[in-house]
Amino acid sequence: MQAVRIENLKKAYGETVAVDGISLNVTQGQIYGLLGPNGAGKTTTMRCLCTLTAPDSGLIEVAGVREVRAIRNQLGYVAQEVALDKVLTGRELLAFQAALYHIPPRQIRDRIDSVLDLLQLEPYADKLSGTYSGGLKKRLDLAAGLLHQPSVLVLDEPTVGLDIQSRIAIWEFLRKLRASGVTVLISSHYLEEIDALADRVAIIDRGKIIAEGTTNELKAKVGGDRITIRIREFAERHEAEHAQKILQQLPIVQSITINSAQGNAVNLFVTPDANAISEIQNMLAAVDISVFSLSQSRPSLDDVFLAATGQTILDAEIAQSETIAATKGKKKR
Repeated sequence: MQAVRIENLKKAYGETVAVDGISLNVTQGQIYGLLGPNGAGKTTTMRCLCTLTAPDSGLIEVAGVREVRAIRNQLGYVAQEVALDKVLTGRELLAFQAALYHIPPRQIRDRIDSVLDLLQLEPYADKLSGTYSGGLKKRLDLAAGLLHQPSVLVLDEPTVGLDIQSRIAIWEFLRKLRASGVTVLISSHYLEEIDALADRVAIIDRGKIIAEGTTNELKAKVGGDRITIRIREFAERHEAEHAQKILQQLPIVQSITINSAQGNAVNLFVTPDANAISEIQNMLAAVDISVFSLSQSRPSLDDVFLAATGQTILDAEIAQSETIAATKGKKKR
C-alpha cells in the first residue's frame, strides 16, 4: 500500500523555483529519505506534503486521501527547528499538544505515557523543557508529533546540530517505529544518516529528483571504485585541470571531476581494475605530476550526487551560500 504519493509537484517563490516537478511514491512501513544540499527543495516539498505550504500545482495523496484535513489526520510533522515552550514541563507540553489534536480527554494520559516510554523520556517528563539538552528537546518534539498516532511521520533534518550519541539514539527509535508499521519520510543532508536508515532514497538538487532507488541501487549505477587524488594539499585549479586532462586518456576512467571543496582534488570513477592505482600513478609520473595523496574507496551517496551533478553535496551547499550572499549584496546596493 502506498503511504505517500506525490506527482509533478511544483512550487515557486517569485522567480525562485523551489520545487520543480517532483514525483515520488512511498510504500507503507518504509523509511524514505530525501537527500540533498541545503536549498535543494527538501523542506518545501515536505511543507507542501504536510499542507503547511500550498503548492502551485501537482497531486499530493497520503494514505489514499487528498483533502487537507484528512491528510493532516494521517501525518505527524517534526520541523527542523524545535518548537517548545520553555516554561512548560515535558508532560505539560504534551498535554497541551494533545488538546490541539483534539484527542479525547480519557485517552490523553495513556497517550502521553506511551510516547514518553517510547522515547525514554519518563525520567525527564516533569522537568521544565527549557532545561533539556538538545537531544532531549528533539526527542520531546518527536513525542509531540506521535501523540495522535499518525500513519506517516515526516521529519525535516531531525538530527541537525545533535551530538553523535543523540543522533544514534534517534536512529534506533526510527528503526523501531518502522518495525511497528509507521511510515517515515526523512530529509537530511547527512549522507551517513540516509545511508544507515533509508529503505529508498530520492536525491534532490535544485528542486528536481536527480536519482531515486535503494542506496545499493544508486551506488551500483555509479560503477567502479572512486579514486581521489590530491596534487598538493591545496592545489591550484589549473594544476588539477592539467592532471584531469592527462588522466582522461586512461581507458579505465569512467568519469573525472575536480572537487574545489577538497582543495581542488581530482575525483575519478574507474572500472573495476586491480591495477587502477598503479596505472594512474604511472601516467602522472610520466608527465612529472607529483601526487600529495591518493585514496581508493567504494562509491557513496555523495558519489551518486557527484556523478549526477558534477559536484559534491558540500560543493553545492557552498555554491548555494555564495549565491545567497551575492543576492543579499545586490539588494543592499
